[in-house]
Amino acid sequence: MKIAILTDTHGGIYQDEAKKAGFALLEAPFIVDGVQYKEGRDLHPEEFYKKLEGGADVSTSQPSPGEITDMWDKLLKEYDQIVCITLSSSLTGAYTTMSMLAADEPYAGRVFPIDNTAVSITERRACYNAKKLIEKGYDGAQIKELIEGHRRQNIIYLTVPTLTYLKKGGRVTPAAAAIGSLLKIKPVLEIDGGKLDAFAKVRTMNQAKETMINAVQDALNGRLQDPEARDSYIYVVHSKNDEAAEEFMEEVRRKWPLADISKAELALAIACHTGPGVLALAAERKMEEAR
Repeated sequence: MKIAILTDTHGGIYQDEAKKAGFALLEAPFIVDGVQYKEGRDLHPEEFYKKLEGGADVSTSQPSPGEITDMWDKLLKEYDQIVCITLSSSLTGAYTTMSMLAADEPYAGRVFPIDNTAVSITERRACYNAKKLIEKGYDGAQIKELIEGHRRQNIIYLTVPTLTYLKKGGRVTPAAAAIGSLLKIKPVLEIDGGKLDAFAKVRTMNQAKETMINAVQDALNGRLQDPEARDSYIYVVHSKNDEAAEEFMEEVRRKWPLADISKAELALAIACHTGPGVLALAAERKMEEAR
């Protein structure tokens, strides 16, 4: 059985990597001052952040049902089944749209939308887990069950230099944003189960990094059941903050010398809601079946 993997650019996978890995790709649309762009194709990161910091009106969208079914129709000429891995359903309607479309002919039993509540780097990892599962002979329904069953095996913490962009996106109230700016508070946020929630408030970046490291360690000690991160991926993620991310990587390596550690940059369609300067730390237990 030939099974295709379809994902979107929210996980930071773009055309070059998708072609190399054999993934089909839906480029996430976003709108800047009324003009629609496709991530990874129409707008380079430097230009994007220049517009964002300049006060441009930036919002995100999702592929239309027509774009989705056109992609499915094309893939099903070559493949028997498709597994679709997208940004968490808590943050986008793409999964819901795909689930509705996949319930009817000719897609029922052939297309399997997956919601493992993935965000950014964890969405990317889910794609590679799916690839490994296909190589091992699992079918679409089994892959959906395994990846969705793995959804509680990751956690993400992030800090932002300003609440401005989260306020624009409705993530915090204007009053909370004003207080945060006045007191120079750096919020630490948690993404668990695909939902973005407040976790802690600190005053300095060093405190934010310490808070994130301690929170990830608590997750490793607890539900991930991997205190030394021997069997987990650890990710440092950032938006236009590479130098700070490199410095943070050194701290993370010292904390978990046995872990599989990597660095990534936030997809632009996510960064438009958080702004530049994000620093994040994530942990994910490796999937046993995808080794």
